Amino acid sequence: MPSLIAALLYLLASAVGRLPWPWLRGLAGVVARLWRRLDARESRVALRNLELAHPEMAPAQRLRLREAILRTTAYQALETLRFWTRPHAQNLALIRERHGAERFAEAVAAGRGLIVAAPHYGNWELLNQWLAAQGPLAILYRPPESAVGEAFLRRVRADGQARVTQVRAEGPGIRQLFRLLKDGGVVGILPDQQPKAGDGEFAPFFGKQALTMTLLNRLAERTGAQVLFGYCERIGTGPGFALRFDPAPAEVASPDPAAGVAALNREVERIARRDPTQYQWTYKRYTLRPPGTGEDNPYRDLELDR
Repeated sequence: MPSLIAALLYLLASAVGRLPWPWLRGLAGVVARLWRRLDARESRVALRNLELAHPEMAPAQRLRLREAILRTTAYQALETLRFWTRPHAQNLALIRERHGAERFAEAVAAGRGLIVAAPHYGNWELLNQWLAAQGPLAILYRPPESAVGEAFLRRVRADGQARVTQVRAEGPGIRQLFRLLKDGGVVGILPDQQPKAGDGEFAPFFGKQALTMTLLNRLAERTGAQVLFGYCERIGTGPGFALRFDPAPAEVASPDPAAGVAALNREVERIARRDPTQYQWTYKRYTLRPPGTGEDNPYRDLELDR
């Protein structure tokens, strides 16, 4: 049954993905206005995150930034439906610029293993498709709570010509990543997802402590794999992207996990500041708070954790 429902969802996503680009942009504007007028979850979380990350901003400035973020977030969701349901070759043709792609090629050729840290910035699904087109790739993902959601993700991220291994963020999957990297493989990780309590360390992110995964640090430190930050950034007024690979600071692979997660967050923050509207501010990044501080979940009064 989950696979059948996932197939029906795929047909719906495919119908949306076939809309012309100007229609998708217009539809995104409608969705963003509805989120704002209905005081939807996306609107409330985005504003709270801006209050936490940018206390120096005037309230009116944060509201204007939230409006731009909601438009971009809605567009990114519709854009992703198109990327999931259209031939990868057509999607990759939208990458107009490449910056640092030689770093990726050199890291793969070195044979030491490569970790691509891909923050929730721009369109990370298009980045996944580019990486998959280069050769075998393992993607770490957190399985959805529903079987239908997992079946849908596995369907849309599959491609007949791409050699992609989707690895669940669980014990056996983590061990698989260590083996892949030691064999010189390529692993993609979204580094700015909040881990479970006990699976990370707190480090500043936009000036506020955020629980941050230590997994990337452990993988890099123990396997000697190289780390690059990769992202597909929207450019221009039409559908177009710049593919970018930035070198990671050496501290990302530090034997000290605290130094590793601090360096990781600094890089994600640097990328997010390139164009704040392209970062995923609708994600509850600061839910878990440092022990002993007495801080409460900053989203609790939004009644989103029921």
